[in-house]
This record gives sequence, structure tokens and C-alpha cells, in this order.
Amino acid sequence: MPRDPRSRPDRVIAAGWWSGRLLTILGLAFVLIIGGWTTSHTTADAHADTSAGSPVATGSTPDSGAPVEGRTASSSAGVSVDASGAWGCLIGVERVGHGSVLQLQTAEGDVQTRNVVCATGAATHPRIPAWASELRVPGVVLHSAHYQFPRQVPTGRVLIVGGGNSGVQLARELSASHEITLAVRTRLPHRPARTFPVHARAGSSWLGRPPAVQPVFGDSYHALRHAGVAVAPAVTGADGGQVTFADGSTLAPDSVILATGYDPGEDWLPAEATAARSRPAMTGLPGLFVAGIPAHSRPGADTLAGVSRDAAVIARTIADRP
Repeated sequence: MPRDPRSRPDRVIAAGWWSGRLLTILGLAFVLIIGGWTTSHTTADAHADTSAGSPVATGSTPDSGAPVEGRTASSSAGVSVDASGAWGCLIGVERVGHGSVLQLQTAEGDVQTRNVVCATGAATHPRIPAWASELRVPGVVLHSAHYQFPRQVPTGRVLIVGGGNSGVQLARELSASHEITLAVRTRLPHRPARTFPVHARAGSSWLGRPPAVQPVFGDSYHALRHAGVAVAPAVTGADGGQVTFADGSTLAPDSVILATGYDPGEDWLPAEATAARSRPAMTGLPGLFVAGIPAHSRPGADTLAGVSRDAAVIARTIADRP
């Protein structure tokens, strides 16, 4: 069954990959940190000298947050790939004085470079509703990103929060072994699963076009009801073991699965990143670029076509910087 294309890991990885690929074509050395490992490319030698102007491109996979455990070591000359150290989670980035050097702050130390490309993804962190912290159930509370198979969820009454493709598919899969309630905020149009490629191209931001409402594919809400799934309004709050829906009704679930989407991996960016942007993928901080996140670019930036477009703009800008 098709999952929401915008939440697929390859969309997040593609931002860093495309940025690195185009920097390579332009003959620029760089360090790429992505999803727990680090690699470098240089046309001169085996080391990427970021202090000399080589960019640092950052990337991550969903749920990993910012890049972690990159195998690098820093020196006065810049950053080189080595087994003697590691970059931890990104903390932030700021300009050094009034010049053109940026300081990338990580849990394992700081790195100075003239260019930083944020490619940490538009769907990086599982989005957790605020009311979830007040929830206490005998079974499990997990985000759909961490769901693997039905036995992971104890038998009993399961509340699935979110009426998109992930929520609908989970409701169908678990309905054979659990008592399911699906909480839906906005009822989406339905399309047969076989039409997914056509509608993905024509109606969503899959190829970089302006996004339309993403339909649910396969099962409709009506079909789920016939399978024994109860469809409820959005959840508005929780108190201990009880959740409250928008119509005032309540439910005491044994387990809860949050199919509530993702947030972008931009939490480490400074306020200047959103100020005075001259064009897509640029930021208000010279030398800091963002690839693959629509809020910093244009609709469809979180797609393969959108990511490649952002990466092309960024690579050319870095190459042309004085």
C-alpha cells in the first residue's frame, strides 16, 4: 500500500545527496554528514578543508533528528574525514564576527566554514500532539514512524490518531486483530490504490508541482467502517487514560498510535535563516542554505524535483561566491 510520498526517507536523503552531487560536478570539496555517517569529497587530496571555503552539507533520516555520529576530526586547517572523532547532534550555526565565516556548532565541538547547506529534511521529526504528554494507557503509545507489525501493539482497544494514508493503512492492518477507532480531523478524498501513480503525479507535489490535497488511497473511511473500524472526530485532549474528541465524546483506549505526520529538521537553524530571504533556498545569513524544506524554498521543495532544483541553486551560488 502506498504511504504518503512526502514522508518517505529517500526524500530526506535526496536533499543531501543532490547537494553533494552538484558540488562534486562543480569541483568543490565538501563534507557531507547524513543519517549517522560522514563522507567527504575533494579534488585536491583526501581531506576536505572547510576553512578554505569548502561547504558542509548536512542531512538526516526521519526520526534521527540532526546528523549524529559522523566520523570526522577537526583541526586548525578545517574538517577532515578520520576515525579519530565524531560530530554529534547539531546545535546551531552563527556568523563569526562580521566576516564570511560561519561556525557550525555540534555536540562534539565547533566547525568553521564559509558555507553550510541544511539538508536535514522536511519530514524529520515525528509530530507529537501536545495532549499526548497527558496520556496514560495500559498498552503502548507510539508514533506511526515506530510501528512495524501488529504484534507490537497489545490486544485491546486501539486509538489511531490521524486520517491520512498512514492512519488509514494502520487501521486496516490492525482491524483483523484489534478493536480500532480512527480519529480523523479532516476527511480526505478517496482514490483506488491502483490510481496512486497517476494522482501522485497530477495532484500532489511529487514532481515539484504546487501541492493539492493528498487523497487516501486504497481503503476509504466507509470501507473501514465495514471492516469494523469506528471513525471518530479529531482528538482535542487527554486526561490520564481517557481522550476527548471534538464532538465531546470520550474513549479509554488500551493503546494509541499517532499517525500525525512529521516536522522539518530545521530546529537548529538561527532566526536569521527566515529573515530577508532573497530567493528560494537562500537565507538571511550569507553562506547558509536550506535544501528540500518548502518553508525555506517553494511548494514542492520536499520532492525529488524540488530538492534537485534547490540543490542546483545552492551549488551554483556557492561556486559563484567571492
